[in-house]
Amino acid sequence: MVLGAVLLLALLIGGALVAGYLLVDIPPANAAATAQSNVYLYSDGSQIARDGEVNRVNVPLSQVPRTVQEAVLAAEDRDFYSERAVDPKAMLRAAWNTATGKGTQSGSTITQQYVKNYYLGQEQTIKRKVKEFFIAIKLGREKSKDYILEGYLNTSYFGRNAYGIQAAAQAYYGKDAGSLTTAEGAYLATLLNSPSAFDVVAHPQSRPRALARWNYVLDGMVKKGWLSETERATTQFPEPGKVRAAAGLSGQRGYLVEAIKDYIVENKILDDKTLAEGGYRITSTIDKRRQTAFVEAVDDQMMSKLDPETRKADRLVRAGGVSIDPATGKVVAMYGGVDYTKQYVNNATRHDYQVASTFKPFVFASAVENGSRTQDGRRITPNTIYNGDNRRPVVGGRIRFSPENEGQISYGNITVNTATDLSVNAVYAQMVVDVGTGKVKKTAVDLGIPEDTPNFVTGPAMALGTMQASVLDMTQAYATLADHGRRTPYTFLEKITKGGDTIGLPERTPTQAISREAADTTTSMLVSVVDNGTGTAALAAGHPAAGKTGTGELDRSAWFAAYTPNLVTVVSMMGQDPDTGTLQSLYGALGEPRIGGGGYPARIWAAYTKTALEGTDPVDFDLELQPGAAQPPPPPSPESSPPPETPDDELTPTPPLRPSPPTGGRDNGGQNQGGQDNGGRTQGGQNQGGQNNGGQDNGGQNQGGQNNGGQDNGGRTQGGQDNGGTTQGTQGTTTGTQGADGGPAEGLRPPPSAFLE
Repeated sequence: MVLGAVLLLALLIGGALVAGYLLVDIPPANAAATAQSNVYLYSDGSQIARDGEVNRVNVPLSQVPRTVQEAVLAAEDRDFYSERAVDPKAMLRAAWNTATGKGTQSGSTITQQYVKNYYLGQEQTIKRKVKEFFIAIKLGREKSKDYILEGYLNTSYFGRNAYGIQAAAQAYYGKDAGSLTTAEGAYLATLLNSPSAFDVVAHPQSRPRALARWNYVLDGMVKKGWLSETERATTQFPEPGKVRAAAGLSGQRGYLVEAIKDYIVENKILDDKTLAEGGYRITSTIDKRRQTAFVEAVDDQMMSKLDPETRKADRLVRAGGVSIDPATGKVVAMYGGVDYTKQYVNNATRHDYQVASTFKPFVFASAVENGSRTQDGRRITPNTIYNGDNRRPVVGGRIRFSPENEGQISYGNITVNTATDLSVNAVYAQMVVDVGTGKVKKTAVDLGIPEDTPNFVTGPAMALGTMQASVLDMTQAYATLADHGRRTPYTFLEKITKGGDTIGLPERTPTQAISREAADTTTSMLVSVVDNGTGTAALAAGHPAAGKTGTGELDRSAWFAAYTPNLVTVVSMMGQDPDTGTLQSLYGALGEPRIGGGGYPARIWAAYTKTALEGTDPVDFDLELQPGAAQPPPPPSPESSPPPETPDDELTPTPPLRPSPPTGGRDNGGQNQGGQDNGGRTQGGQNQGGQNNGGQDNGGQNQGGQNNGGQDNGGRTQGGQDNGGTTQGTQGTTTGTQGADGGPAEGLRPPPSAFLE
């Protein structure tokens, strides 16, 4: 009976295979092999753009260099010429790995992939897999291996809207397929695995993964004897050319389309090959009116003032911005750059600029969330007193760190609220150690910063914003603060349809990332930054706002991250050489010695927010604060002061007088009264104390720089004696190189002009 059952089962399987082979015919070419395009829409249904017709030029296999063919085989199917059309073992192995969570794998031969590309489609269904299986068998019996490989090379998607090896050769290297080198062929073969992700120009953060895959391809060629060890050792990575955008994606349209596509692929709604088939109608969350307002704000407040012919530094200026509705997580507007066809890298989503002091609110939010205390046991609130002296050594950490404040100003004992208003590095470097750098990183991740963000390293310097999060990531995190600690994952999508079918979108269930008390108390301090501190330019929006400024290392970036109760927007200015792509300082841009977050970024924010909220009444923040946050502590008697236990306990709890904010390099770069060239900026009042008024607030309070260049009265107690230099009012000697916002690590001293807010 057992034997009979086995034989019957074998007979049924054999019959099913024969029937499938006879019933499934080789179909005509699919729609993707002809041409379709996707349509991208604003939230109101009006069109943003179409992503263009399919770019494909077929070439015979004889015109593709042998080494390029072998590179593709090494990447995708090394035993292509000796194997059968299908590989059941590989299919079962891939299915098992997918089912057990080891990652989605195709397990398909090149013959199967060609069938999927040319005759069927990319949808992951059992019906499609069954058809693929039988068509591949039939095709393998009827056509030669060279015929199948030629078809595969001409139908595969390589990214950049390029189908086939000829279109890919032109898109990445500006040459015909017949002129490709082995190294170039290996890179194009690398792209077959993940076309969008492995484009090292469009996605520079993916370069390590792309290089690893490229090396895998070359090593496979060596193993198969297609490439000698000597040639392999001398092969260098062939840098692909710039992305050449389609004319239909000019202006902001290309940035929006690419950001939406990346969101779809990264959230596994559709893979990039399936999306590239076309035919999808994609309705985004982008509000057309607010999108227009964002572009106009950047143009009016910054772009119209650039004069690259007269000022070379103006060639370096870039801008990026994102606006999110905190209640829904919908991205309602995004500014990616001057024009996608001229500058293809999206400044709103790139990950190569430090976020600077816009990170500081995450440190304080973590302090409240974790009930943290200072080294001498005082609970951290907005009214907790810290020592804000320039280059004050951090106490309690394992790493020696003596951060410099912007302008090298020593503030003495100040509250956390004042330190936030004035963006005092010394206070926050100490606070991040008091809270615990690991806890601060966790809070930032909970707020919405990706854990794999470049340079997201725990240590005292993280408080000064050394990590390189994108503008989009920072907007997500600030949206969590704005929504009382509730995080709603951002989205670019309202819906996706194809034909009569609606594609499912991922769940975006809001979660309480941090307590309302932690978020709201942080917001209360950021309201003070706008009302009294470095972000006063945001008052022009005409709505209650909370925000934070930031200026990156060597003035390479300037940030303003802020929100009203119902709209969160982050704006960043960036310096980049348009020819080499290297990050550059913004010194001298727009005719100003320094560019700070409270200047152009804050003014762009205000202009956009005013228009975006036009027709709505100003709404006050509804805040629930931590105990002790609402009012300053009373001056205690000497008997009640805690005894000093550590160097940090030199702090006295007496509320100090509020110091004046630094002006050099903040809003106007010290213009007019900041000692524009010498006073308070490059030379810090050297020789003449900053000319007439130079150094008045920044170069030695009241009398700083007069007569003696800061010797007796310059710099408020210590701002000219110990740290302000002697005799000539010079800045003295330090031992720290600069981190973000002017924070030093141990090493060489940077130039004074690099000390940042």
